[in-house]
Amino acid sequence: MYFNHPTLLTPGPTPVTAQIQAEMNLPMVGHRSSDFEMIAKEAFQALKVVFGSQHDVMILSSSGTSALEASMVNLLEAEDHIVVIVSGAFGNRFKQIAQTYYSNVHVFDVTWGEAFDTKAVIDFIKNINHRIKAVFTQFCETSTAVLHPVAELGVALKQLDDALFYVVDGVSCIGAVDVDMQRDAIDVLVSGSQKAMGLPPGIAFVAYNERALRAFQQNQTPKFYLDLSKHYESLKASSTPYTPNITAFRGVNAYMRNANELGLKNVIQQHYQLRDAVRSALKALDLDLLVNDAVASPTVTAFIPKNKEELQTIKNELKAQFNITIAGGQGYLKGQILRVGHMADVSPFTLLSFIAALELILTKHRQTSLVGKGTTAFMEVLKDVI
Repeated sequence: MYFNHPTLLTPGPTPVTAQIQAEMNLPMVGHRSSDFEMIAKEAFQALKVVFGSQHDVMILSSSGTSALEASMVNLLEAEDHIVVIVSGAFGNRFKQIAQTYYSNVHVFDVTWGEAFDTKAVIDFIKNINHRIKAVFTQFCETSTAVLHPVAELGVALKQLDDALFYVVDGVSCIGAVDVDMQRDAIDVLVSGSQKAMGLPPGIAFVAYNERALRAFQQNQTPKFYLDLSKHYESLKASSTPYTPNITAFRGVNAYMRNANELGLKNVIQQHYQLRDAVRSALKALDLDLLVNDAVASPTVTAFIPKNKEELQTIKNELKAQFNITIAGGQGYLKGQILRVGHMADVSPFTLLSFIAALELILTKHRQTSLVGKGTTAFMEVLKDVI
């Protein structure tokens, strides 16, 4: 029953389309040539639509974590007080970055598997006896599959203090969610390549508004590679301050052409449809979901097997028998949950093979037939939308 073609259903990296791969396999060009300038200019400008940005988007030739770090060291000075919302492993990474550079870090903890409550965040800020310079949060917390109400918080923060900066980590959902930085009152929005955009790992993105750009240019925190004022000056010349990942820039352009052809709204809608179908199928297989429907991510779903033995059986047999790779839990959720990605180049029928394999694995493990239960629930969701 082994499938020769591997199926990657982790929350990143995600599958890369043949179209993007073909574009990235074109002959190399010089990074200080007019050839690259054309590639870079197209990429910087094209990304505006997916980030909901009024400015060209910076591209860093490094992982998503570099954009998280850059969003801090280009906005904050040593004495600033900031709030970091932590609701999972990647919120904790934001906290770790902040505490590496700054002493006045106020952590707003959220129960893992839940979305933050906007009013509670605002009350938390009001009770801090210092002016807060910036608030940092995840859009989607990958480790728990929660989608936070970032637009609601952005508007509330600006009403509380219009001078406060709002920074959002969209690494695991940009390309699968509706976002408008001006509407949602977001000052800086960062992301990475290997998630919903379906690109290989290795580049990160920084979108910003005019106010954030001025802060980048005035910031005094020591930095070198992650100096966004340097990246902005190079961006204006359709270039980068240091050697770029040229093939990945080409991949960005291929991705954006495809998104524009399909219509970004349609791409986003499909992510939500697949989310609903996967969740329905897992429920039909008597698997609990970590996150409530109202705050469930359109890019990744976390589910809870009956016990650790069932968890290991599912993960191991998916890989050994069906060549399907999903992800486990992180942090204190390690060994308690499994996570399946449904973003980028993942079709309904790719996910259907995962659900069918899960039926067979659970049927054998639980010694009761579950054949057809998950696949039927999956298709019932999609029959009215395809």
